[in-house]
Amino acid sequence: MGILSRASYVIRSKLNAVLNRAEDPTETLDYSYEQLRDELQDVKQGIADLTTQKKRLEIQKRRLEENVEKHNEQARQAVEQDREDLARQALEKKKQKMSQIEDLEGQIQDLQSQQDQLVEQKDELQKQIEQFRTKKETMKARHEAAKASARVNEAMTGAGDEMQDINQAIERAEERTEDMEARSQAMDELREDGVLESQISDESSLERELEEVRQKGSVDAELDTLKAEMGKAEDGDSGSSDADVSETELEQELADESTQVDVDESTQVDVDESEVESELDELKEDEQ
Repeated sequence: MGILSRASYVIRSKLNAVLNRAEDPTETLDYSYEQLRDELQDVKQGIADLTTQKKRLEIQKRRLEENVEKHNEQARQAVEQDREDLARQALEKKKQKMSQIEDLEGQIQDLQSQQDQLVEQKDELQKQIEQFRTKKETMKARHEAAKASARVNEAMTGAGDEMQDINQAIERAEERTEDMEARSQAMDELREDGVLESQISDESSLERELEEVRQKGSVDAELDTLKAEMGKAEDGDSGSSDADVSETELEQELADESTQVDVDESTQVDVDESEVESELDELKEDEQ
């Protein structure tokens, strides 16, 4: 096999593969059915033309038969007038017309035979077309059912091109959602650890830590002062039973107060120094 023949073979095979992929069975069946109908129409047209030709010959035959009768009558009249020459001429024309009639009858018979054959072929072709139409509709219904079943199976299994695109879109959405959830959790964790500072608050983390230390130191100093005052009072009246408060009762009161009052970490309570001084004076008078 030469190069050109191989190239031609490859090209034909490629074209055949492309045509096979592009071919729609339903369209092919419909086209074949229309081709058969066209052939049937051509056969019917041929029968009509043949019948027309036969009718023309039959008309011509009738005219010749009329001429034969006419020449026969002319021959009789010539004999009655003792004109054998004219009678002979009329009989000769009659003979010619009869010969032509015989030829026409042969042609008409041949056309009739062709017409009968074409009618049989037309009936057979029409029968085949009806059978093909029934088979075509059945094949189209089977093809449509198979195509619908294939689409359903592809949709259920996700094997179709459209379902693959949908599945890929869902996977991409899940990945993005997981990324955003992970980022949100990471930001919450960093914010709780104090790594990320709030952009709304004007205070930095260092300032907040210093404020916590300052408040803690103020509370410790106030506690030391309170201890010192309580120690002086105990030295002045060590036998007073009304001033003694058990440690467990004090802890219980503090616990009750802590459960009743919920103080937010970001809330600051301003205490008036005069109120604190008045409370300390009242506490000293009670001890005395």
